[in-house]
Amino acid sequence: MKSHVWRPLYVALGIIALLLVLRVFLVPNDFGVSEQGYMYGWHRTSNEAEWKKVTVKYKGSEACKECHEKNYNDITSSPHADIGCENCHGPLLNHPEDPEKLSIDRNRELCLRCHLKLSYKTSDRGNLKGINPETHNAGSKCVQCHAPHNPGQLGQKQEVKK
Repeated sequence: MKSHVWRPLYVALGIIALLLVLRVFLVPNDFGVSEQGYMYGWHRTSNEAEWKKVTVKYKGSEACKECHEKNYNDITSSPHADIGCENCHGPLLNHPEDPEKLSIDRNRELCLRCHLKLSYKTSDRGNLKGINPETHNAGSKCVQCHAPHNPGQLGQKQEVKK
């Protein structure tokens, strides 16, 4: 065979050999290994203690249910059922011990993250009901007319606490 076939093959084999040698020096010995043998995934037994120290910011909607059962029930039976509480209210880690100090974002921008009208329908996001913020009650907060926990209650004025 001509050398134009062998040269690329030698280069490819050289790159593979180089990667295998680098792996020996760069990948920790306990990476992907546990008591049960080899594990798939990004796991190192030596850094488990580091991960145990990490503070979890998000707890999930189930954690909100105990104190906010009415809101939880409203939202789980609404079109917003797939949206976690913390998507709009922020991480549970920031929930104060005194609920009176909890600040709730009621700005239009929060709703517009999902409800800004898109001119294309190439994704599921494009199928959401969208508005043009310049023509749809400009300057008003969405919660003045819409109940975020039960968006089916359109047209009913909502009490907005300050």
